[in-house]
Amino acid sequence: MCGIAGFNNFSTDRLQQTTVLRRMLTRIKHRGPDQSGIYLSDNLGLGSVRLSIVDLSCGTMPISNGDDSLWIVFNGEVYNHIELREELEAKNHLFKTHSDTEVIVHLYEEYGPEFVHKLNGQFAIAIWDKNKQELFLARDRVGIRPLYYTEIGETFIFASEIKSLLEFPNFKPKISPKAISEYFTFWTSLSPGTAFEGVYEVPPGTYITINKHSKNSVTYWELPLYKPNEYKYTNVEEAAKDFETIFSDSVKLRLRADVQVAAYLSGGIDSSVTTSFIKSISPDNLRTFSIGFTEKDYDESHYQNIASDYFKTEHSSVICGPNEIAENFKSVVWHAEAPLLRTAPTPMGLLAKSVKDQNIKVVITGEGADELLGGYNIFKETKIRRFWAKDPTSKFRPLLLKKLYPYLPQMTNANNNVLKMFFGYKLKETDSPVYSHLLRWNNTSRINNYLTKEYRDAIGDYDPITCIEQKFAKKLNGLDSLTKAQWIELNLFMSGYLLSSQGDRMGMAHSIEGRYPFLDHRVIEFCMSLHPDLKLNGLKEKYLLKKLMKGRLPDVILNRPKQAYRAPIRSTFISDSLPIYLKNMLSEEAIVQSGIFNPDHVKRLLDKMRGENQVSEIDNMALTAILSTQILNDLFINRSFPDLKEDELIQLDKTIIDY
Repeated sequence: MCGIAGFNNFSTDRLQQTTVLRRMLTRIKHRGPDQSGIYLSDNLGLGSVRLSIVDLSCGTMPISNGDDSLWIVFNGEVYNHIELREELEAKNHLFKTHSDTEVIVHLYEEYGPEFVHKLNGQFAIAIWDKNKQELFLARDRVGIRPLYYTEIGETFIFASEIKSLLEFPNFKPKISPKAISEYFTFWTSLSPGTAFEGVYEVPPGTYITINKHSKNSVTYWELPLYKPNEYKYTNVEEAAKDFETIFSDSVKLRLRADVQVAAYLSGGIDSSVTTSFIKSISPDNLRTFSIGFTEKDYDESHYQNIASDYFKTEHSSVICGPNEIAENFKSVVWHAEAPLLRTAPTPMGLLAKSVKDQNIKVVITGEGADELLGGYNIFKETKIRRFWAKDPTSKFRPLLLKKLYPYLPQMTNANNNVLKMFFGYKLKETDSPVYSHLLRWNNTSRINNYLTKEYRDAIGDYDPITCIEQKFAKKLNGLDSLTKAQWIELNLFMSGYLLSSQGDRMGMAHSIEGRYPFLDHRVIEFCMSLHPDLKLNGLKEKYLLKKLMKGRLPDVILNRPKQAYRAPIRSTFISDSLPIYLKNMLSEEAIVQSGIFNPDHVKRLLDKMRGENQVSEIDNMALTAILSTQILNDLFINRSFPDLKEDELIQLDKTIIDY
């Protein structure tokens, strides 16, 4: 795993080019602490910091093809690189290393940009084609690895993380009010936008070519969608057999590495499934890691211990409380580079640190199973709301909703009227392509009420929900309700938040690479072809997976109720021991100075959370959103982070200057 950065059409001397690249790479050296290198040619620069996992001694980037006409820097892993190398060798390609990076550059030479279809992996790629004088950027299908770009005048700049762009001359970021309204609705911005004006991501499943004439973007992969008459699997036994074959191969590929591979074991079904498959493929001793909480409402240690005992893994757990979350929250926002509505990324960062402390670089995790196999409560909620919408006056149908969120205090004793008030929003608008998420987004969007009049004026009449409803109406037309909801979760929440703020950023902050067997594109395509009842059968989530794993996991884990991964908020931020920096960020002076939030509204929220016994989930999210955005503004706009000194800049292990 690595961090990459570069520029095109940056006219200055070699010393300045080298210094700028070193500064950009130093900002993201946490992504690749093992090796670093740059390539310079005329006004073009490529750079990489490397976390060595495959071909430890010879994989230092940049790497070229045979005649040095193509140069590559690469962040990620191509799991099928061995098979692809054999294919290329049969076509007379010669290799200097055993790295997957070199395989990519030869694939580009042989097949051009469409080579991306051959890759099974997670990646952000930059290739300079000297003959075409063209820069090629590509990102993996679901956006596991990040890649951002911006333009300053005629210069095109790219990097794995936005903080790297801060080291480019004259880059002056500004928080986007439009993006803020999206984060305060969807938990993420709409791709290719980011939290900052003029800074964009290469969208998942996309490659971009940049030359002196044009910038062209091509979507090479999208989530496959099947209409009711197109499902490939309706029989659970047949589906389970084929799923096991594909998933087993996915796990086997993700065990390929020249370093030790460990696993996260949360105590839920997803990580238990991945651990089970790892043990069946490689019965040797497996290191597993988990996060526990001092507050029992969030803690799953009991199930983690059951799972680790069952699989006989060498297990380590880190215990996290409100103080640890508060102490690390500033760093988490720095790495997330986005507003956060949950504190949940912070424990994930602490978990990654515990893995690093054991000198391990790679962990396999279970992300993607909930989205692909109907595991989230929002899928059940949608089903119940549609059932209720057929008889809106029913006294009994809304009562089904009480079973979904036992961990929310306000739901425990909710009566019929409360349920109708909370879940009845646009109940009968079942024709909406985004019906499944209307309620969630409406509730979350209330955070926008904390913005100043100036920010709300800048947002104007822009409504993110209406925008996405119109944008994807045609695409989602004719699909079953579960598939529509899955599409939204996979394309918005998973890519924009789960794999970013809670995934890549928290792992790579500590030089830990996550690998996701459920997100192999073959597994994704298989799951999307299933009849919905094989995923969500009645209100039984992950029906296929549970059928497959019966007798192969402890019953207490296989049949446990779904518990969303959460972390404490109120006890974290409403505390006398809150770090001074966080207190300052919530002070009236800081709120007024940033100009983002209405200080009176923020004060009322803080007073409420300090005084009332019970606060809502929206209150918790609003507080986290306000604090994280304040920190984001302070770090990226006010540039409150320490400047890089000359003796802090990375020392280059490889420098290629191509005249």
